[in-house]
Amino acid sequence: MASTSAKVDESCIFCLILQGKIPAHKVYETDKSLAFLDINPVSEGHSLVIPKYHAVKILDLPDEYLADIGPILKKVAKATGTEQFNIIQNNGKMAFQHVDHVHFHVVPKPSPTEGLVVNMEDNWPIKKVEKEELAKTAEKMILALTENDQQ
Repeated sequence: MASTSAKVDESCIFCLILQGKIPAHKVYETDKSLAFLDINPVSEGHSLVIPKYHAVKILDLPDEYLADIGPILKKVAKATGTEQFNIIQNNGKMAFQHVDHVHFHVVPKPSPTEGLVVNMEDNWPIKKVEKEELAKTAEKMILALTENDQQ
């Protein structure tokens, strides 16, 4: 696959970090990605992993950048020294995306009160769904995936 040239947005804080115009505590870097410490961490080692390509949402990010990020997430998580952690990637304001540049949070979970604190009843509203409805949803998604693969 041919390399996609990096896209930059001069008004984006993460693009400014990538350009060295804003300092960051870098922990890992490749030609396509950068990992650095979050300046407002929820636990020690809370890091951000970003592509060196300005894409607002993951659907806008070229696959070559996404492929580079996966192994970095694993390395950064391991480097925190905690066995339990969350990897979070949000798309859009309703999904709690606060910076309009694709980014992944690696959040160590060293104790019940440090790291990401989620109350399952409030933060993970489970819905009861019949098997037939799940089958219809799976069918729609498989069709969409098949159509995308043919494009």
